Amino acid sequence: MFSGYPAPRIAAELTAQIDRPPSGMQDPLAVLQWVGRHRSAVELRKIEDALIAAEVVAAASAAPTPYAREVLEMAKRDRVPVAVVSNNSATAIEVYLAKHRLDGYVEVIVGRPYAEPSRMKPDPFPLRAALQRLGAEPTAGTMVGDSVTDIEAARAAGVRVVGYANRPGKTLATADVVISSMAELLVE
Repeated sequence: MFSGYPAPRIAAELTAQIDRPPSGMQDPLAVLQWVGRHRSAVELRKIEDALIAAEVVAAASAAPTPYAREVLEMAKRDRVPVAVVSNNSATAIEVYLAKHRLDGYVEVIVGRPYAEPSRMKPDPFPLRAALQRLGAEPTAGTMVGDSVTDIEAARAAGVRVVGYANRPGKTLATADVVISSMAELLVE
């Protein structure tokens, strides 16, 4: 999401809006979580709105994940419903999918609950919401995730998980399977 508008820059812009901000935060989602724990609901909504606006800008310049289109095309061909579950805002996800003409492949989008950072992954809430909207049981689902929080959320929701180690040295050993390229999901 942040290839064209780096996350550390967004984090700095968010912390600049906070009275007595934490220092050294490089992750805008961590900034949001911090505000959720240490500031008022009014300030949380202000930072949430600023983060959504930044994510929308970032989504418009984000580079596509190699082989993601092919995986989504295969899922559609095989009538496998796809949900996007993210700690980013649903609005940003929609912008990204539309920009890359992938929106027709995704049935459900569950983004970060507005001004409720405690319900982001690793909380299983977003996965459970996606499963409910798809009318699917956890045992029927598989999550592809690129972070430890993705794996933790999948485990808590009772969903199988494929760890996508999208850069060298990334460790997602607790996933059911670990891949280094989305091309590994292209099975006939």
